[in-house]
This record gives sequence, C-alpha cells and structure tokens, in this order.
Amino acid sequence: MTAAFKVGDQANITKTFTVEDVNHYASLSEDFNPIHINKEAAEASIFGAQVVHGMLVASLISGLLGNHLPGSGSIYLGQDLAFKAPLYIGDEVTAIVEVIDIREDKPIAKLRTYVVNRKGVVVVDGVAIVKYVLM
Repeated sequence: MTAAFKVGDQANITKTFTVEDVNHYASLSEDFNPIHINKEAAEASIFGAQVVHGMLVASLISGLLGNHLPGSGSIYLGQDLAFKAPLYIGDEVTAIVEVIDIREDKPIAKLRTYVVNRKGVVVVDGVAIVKYVLM
C-alpha cells in the first residue's frame, strides 16, 4: 500500500474572513483581544485596523489536511506555525499545503503549510506532520 499523493503535490483553499467570523471565533476561543473585536481599539493599535486571529487564519490548514491533502481520515500529529504578517478583516487569503516528505516506514507525511494574502504576502508559515490513510 502506498500514499495516494507524492512529494510536491499541493492543495489550496481561498477565504475572506468577516467580522462575524472573527466575533464567533473570539467567543469560541475566549480570545477577546481588542485588536480583533474592537474597531476603535484596533485602529489605535500598531495594526491600524481589526486583524483576524492568527489561529483562525491557521485553521484553514486543518481543513485542507482533513478534506483535501492528504484527505479524509488524516490525523494531525503536529504543527509548527509562525505568524508573519497581520491579516485584516475583509482581506482574501489562500491557504496552501504542499507535501515535502513521505516516510517509507509509516503512513506519515510532512507538509509545508502557509497562508498568503491577495498581495502574495505570507501571513502564516509552518510545517505539519500528519498520519494518512493508505490507499
């Protein structure tokens, strides 16, 4: 049995986060930092406007791993993340995963994971390790 994908394969998803998305995430995560949920406070911050929670942005990676590459049945084993730039509410982003290594001894893969804004700026960068279902 082998993986149904190979090193170099990619998948992506594009999304625009709304104020409602951010407020819902704040409620779920208990992260009510004013830079996310208070327009006036965010405008007075170093960002100059409301920013999307970094972990909310990174959550797109989870969706890609579980639904697209490696796909259904994948189990997230680990994730390194670096938050490189702010994502402002209303900005479109594309999350991308790319297979960079497949272990030969176990059904485990390493994927580069990153999210770019519409200007091509990387806002989240990292590496994921997943266990995948053999085909």
